[in-house]
Amino acid sequence: MATQQGTPSSALRVLEEALGMGVSAAGDTAEAVAAEGAYYLEQVTITEASEDDYEYEEIPDDNYSIPEGEEDLAKAVQMVQEQATDTQILEQKTVFSPKHTVPEAIEDFLCNFLIKMGMTRTLDCFQSEWYELIQKGITELRDGGIVPDVYTQNMLLENENKILKKDLKHYKQAADKAREDLLKTQKERDFHRMHHKRIVQEKNKLINDLKRLKLHYASYEPAIRVLHEKHHALLKQKMLTSLERDRAIGQISGLQETLKHMEIGHGYHAPEFRVVPTCRKENAPEGPTQKGLREAREQSKCKAKAKANTKDSEFPTHMQPNPNLDLGKENLCPAKFDYKLNNIFRLHELPVSCIVMHPHKDLLVSCGEDRVWKMVGLPKGNVLLTGLGHTDWLSNCCFHPSGNKLATSSGDTTVKLWDLSKGNCILTFEGHTHAVWSCTWHSCGDFVASSSLDTTSKIWDVNSERCRYTLYGHTDSVNSIEFFPYSNTLLTGSADKSLSIWDARTGKCEQSLYGHMHSINDATFTPRGHMIASCDACGVTKLWDFRKLLPMVSIDVGPSPGNEVTFDSSAIYLIVLLLRKLSKLKMEE
Repeated sequence: MATQQGTPSSALRVLEEALGMGVSAAGDTAEAVAAEGAYYLEQVTITEASEDDYEYEEIPDDNYSIPEGEEDLAKAVQMVQEQATDTQILEQKTVFSPKHTVPEAIEDFLCNFLIKMGMTRTLDCFQSEWYELIQKGITELRDGGIVPDVYTQNMLLENENKILKKDLKHYKQAADKAREDLLKTQKERDFHRMHHKRIVQEKNKLINDLKRLKLHYASYEPAIRVLHEKHHALLKQKMLTSLERDRAIGQISGLQETLKHMEIGHGYHAPEFRVVPTCRKENAPEGPTQKGLREAREQSKCKAKAKANTKDSEFPTHMQPNPNLDLGKENLCPAKFDYKLNNIFRLHELPVSCIVMHPHKDLLVSCGEDRVWKMVGLPKGNVLLTGLGHTDWLSNCCFHPSGNKLATSSGDTTVKLWDLSKGNCILTFEGHTHAVWSCTWHSCGDFVASSSLDTTSKIWDVNSERCRYTLYGHTDSVNSIEFFPYSNTLLTGSADKSLSIWDARTGKCEQSLYGHMHSINDATFTPRGHMIASCDACGVTKLWDFRKLLPMVSIDVGPSPGNEVTFDSSAIYLIVLLLRKLSKLKMEE
C-alpha cells in the first residue's frame, strides 16, 4: 500500500523533472541550480476537492425594497412574487456537473511535449528507458499515472499565448503598413491637390491671355483692312506703271528702227573712236597672272552681256497631250521571266544614293555619297562620263526630257546642270540654305524644280539662270518634288506628314493632302497621272485619287521605312523601296 501511494508522487517527480518545473520556468531552473546547488525533492499528496464543501454566497435582500413615491399595490405584489421566485432558485443550489474530460497519461504527455519542442534525441532516450522499465516490471506507473489537468491547461494556454503573440505581431505589421499607406495616400492627395491648384491657376492665366490676344487681334483688324486697301491700290499702280513702261519701250524701239532706216537711207556712218591707254612700257610682255585676269574679265563680261540679253522663260499654256493616257486601257500584263543577276557595277567608293535610266538610250546614271556621278553604258557597264564639281554628297539626279542634259542635287545646297555631250557643268543654281533632297525637270525643258531641307522648294529658270519662285508652306523638310506629267502642276512631299500640290506659274499652293502619321519620304504620279503614291518613314504606302484629291488605299509594308516609290510603265505594279528590302505591289483597278 505504501508502494502504491508513493507511485503518484514519484510520477509527479519525474514529470516535474521532465518539464523542468514548468515550461515557462526552464530558464530560471538553470540559474537556480547554478546559484543554490542541487534540488531537494519533497513528497506532495494532491487531494481532490469535494463538491459538498463549496460555500455559496448569499445575495442580500436590501436591493429589493420598494422605492419611495411608487407605493402602488400591483407593483408591490409583483415585486414580492419576483423576490419569492429568486429565493426558491437560490435554495435549490443547483450544481451543474463539470464536463467530463479524459486526463492524459504521463508518458503520452511527455512524448507529446518532447515532439512539440523538437527534442528528438531526448524523446528516443525517454521511450527506450521508459518501455524498458515497463517490460522489466520495475515500475508500475502506467496503472495510476495521470497528468493533472493543470499541466494540460498550462500547455494549452501557452499555445494560445503563442498564437495570440503571432496574431499581435501580424496585426502590428498590418497596422504599420496601413499607417505607411495612409501617409503615402495623404502625400499623394496633397500633391494632386497642389497640382490641381496649379492647373487651375494656369488655366485662368491662359484664359486671361486668350482674352487679351483676342482684344489685341481685334485692334489689328482695322490696320489690316487699311493695308489691304493700300495693297490693292499699289497693285493697280504697278499694273499702270507696267503698261506705261511697255508703251515707252515700244516707242523707243520704234524710234530706234526709224533712226536705223535714216542711217541706211542717207549712208551716214558714225565715226569710231578708240581709246588707247598711255603706258610707259607699251611693248612689255604680258605675264601669266595678267593674262588670266584679263581672260576672266572678258568671260565675266560676256556672261553678263548674255545674261542681260536673255529673258525669262514662259510656262507653256498649251501642253501636249500625255502619251501615257492609253496605257491603262490596253490592260497589258507584263510577261513573266526568270530574272537572273547579269552583272555588278562597282562605280562608287561610298553608298549609292540615286540611279536613273536615260529616256531614249541604254544608259544609266548613278549618284553616290562620294560627290561624283557616273554615266554607264549598258549592258557592259563601261563608264562613259564622270561628273566632278559638287563639294558634298549627291542626293538625286534627273534627265532633261531630250536626254542631252542632266540635273543633280547635292548636300552642298546647290543644283547643277550638266551638258552630257561635253560632260561639264554648264550652270549652278544657288539659293537654298540647307541640303537639297530632290530635283525634277519640267516637260518643256526650260525649268528645274528642287526641294530642300530648309522647308522650301524652288523653281529655277534655265534660260535666265535665276530662281523664278520660292514655294513656302511646309513646316519641315521637303523630301521629294515632281512635276505632273505634261503640265504646270508640282507635287511635293514633306516631313510635316503632308503632300502639297502647287501651280508652277504662280508659285502658290492649290491643295494639301493629309493622312500620313509619319514623315513622307517620296511621292510620285502614275504615268497616266490619275493617281498619286506616297510612302513614309514607317513603311506605310498610300494611294490618292488625283482627280478627287481623296485617299484611296493605305498599305502597311513596314516597319522598315519606305525610301522611294514608283510605278511601272503599265501602272499595274507599284514598287516600294524599303530600307532593307524591295516590295512589289500589284494594283487591281
